[in-house]
Amino acid sequence: YTLDNNVLTTEQRQFYEDNGYLLIRKLVSDEDIERFRKEFMRICKKEVKLPGAMIMKDESLRSQYGQSEKVVNKVQDFQEDEELFRYCTLPEVLKYVECFTGPNIMAMHTMLINKLPDSDKQTFLHPMHQDLHYFPFWPAARIVCSWTAMERADQDNGCLVVQPGTHKEPLKPHGYPKWEGKTNKLFHGLLDEDEKSPRVHLVMEKGDTVFFHPLLIHGSGINKTPGFRKSISCHFASSECYYIDVKNTTQEHLEEELVEMVRKKYNMTSVELRDIWNFRARLVQGERINL
Repeated sequence: YTLDNNVLTTEQRQFYEDNGYLLIRKLVSDEDIERFRKEFMRICKKEVKLPGAMIMKDESLRSQYGQSEKVVNKVQDFQEDEELFRYCTLPEVLKYVECFTGPNIMAMHTMLINKLPDSDKQTFLHPMHQDLHYFPFWPAARIVCSWTAMERADQDNGCLVVQPGTHKEPLKPHGYPKWEGKTNKLFHGLLDEDEKSPRVHLVMEKGDTVFFHPLLIHGSGINKTPGFRKSISCHFASSECYYIDVKNTTQEHLEEELVEMVRKKYNMTSVELRDIWNFRARLVQGERINL
């Protein structure tokens, strides 16, 4: 799962091979994180127009708070925002990414998550899932997520939860969990979850960054605090990865849902899954080959 490199120690390489994730402390500077936070606030206030981005809100709070960080829980596909996209080009991040993808690196999928306070409704609980479910490209071993905490993340405010070693398992069927009225659009989860599988809560400080494999089963809990839990992340892939046809696979219903959403949003009559990914993908290092 890792490539020969002079960045990771033997222990770090072995840890990723065995567990499917690797946590690097204090990788991203406070200064950069503050810049990302400021840009996120500008997006919340609609001071920035972001082409192609999906800005997810808790509509039930809008009448109470208007346009503010108290309403926006996620900015997805921020690749057209130069300030946020800087995250995907940080040399300290790419140095590690290259250990998994090789030198030709594409930023494929970007997100800034603002986990809102959540009480009994559990609206922002993200069920356990594998990220590869969302991606119509292979091979999985040349894809890695970089996820950086923008403030302390712990069990109280809904930190990441991982099931170590599950990156060695195949892609499993996903769908909407059977929670009454608690599902967010496209927040798919494993349909058959092994409740007994050991879990690790990744307690992280501001700037800590975890790199993980797209088959690693993970999720996040609810935010039981009055504050907001922000993180910024990017899925990187080797540009030598290639698109696959997801027809007749467990990913087929996701394709239908995503294509339908994009058609409605942009009034397009025909759009293919590959078109959506071509729009999202940006080269950050090396040369663009397949993706």
